[in-house]
Parts: sequence; structure tokens; C-alpha cells
Amino acid sequence: MHLTEVIKKPVLTEKSYLGHAGNVYTFLVDKKANKTQIKKTFEEIFEVKVETVRTMNYSGKDKRMGKFVGKTNAYKKAIIVLKDGEKLDVLNDL
Repeated sequence: MHLTEVIKKPVLTEKSYLGHAGNVYTFLVDKKANKTQIKKTFEEIFEVKVETVRTMNYSGKDKRMGKFVGKTNAYKKAIIVLKDGEKLDVLNDL
């Protein structure tokens, strides 16, 4: 898997913004990526040191629109904690 395929996009919610003060960032990642791949990719792309990576898998929920039945997309979320003294300025400017 290529580096640009691992991290998809940041999760921008009120709860994720509160974590920025404690060097905690939340991203949607590829479902096949493991913690070591996520850590390595994050360190290479953003040039920071990662302390820990926590991941969560979400399965798609069943949805109905009248008689039509479908599912929402499944996704994987990663919570990335940076080491002390490190800062990611990319998301703070939004």
C-alpha cells in the first residue's frame, strides 16, 4: 500500500478539535492499514514523532429509503497521539 493511500482525511468534529490541545488528532484511514503502517505514514508525511495509534473499525449501518434498502460505507478511524513537544500545524489553521 502506498503512503498516500493510508490516510484519507481528518475527522473535523468538536470532540476532535478538543483533542488538538493535547496533541491528539483523528483521521479516517484505509480499512486494510494496520497501526504500524499508519504510524510510519503519519511520521513521513507530516514529519512529526507519533507516540501511539489507536484504531476503530466501523461497519456500515442498514439504511432504508422507502422500499429501497442499502448500507452506509464502512470505515476505519485512527486516533493519533503525538509525542511531547511535537505539534501539527496543518489542522490548527482551518
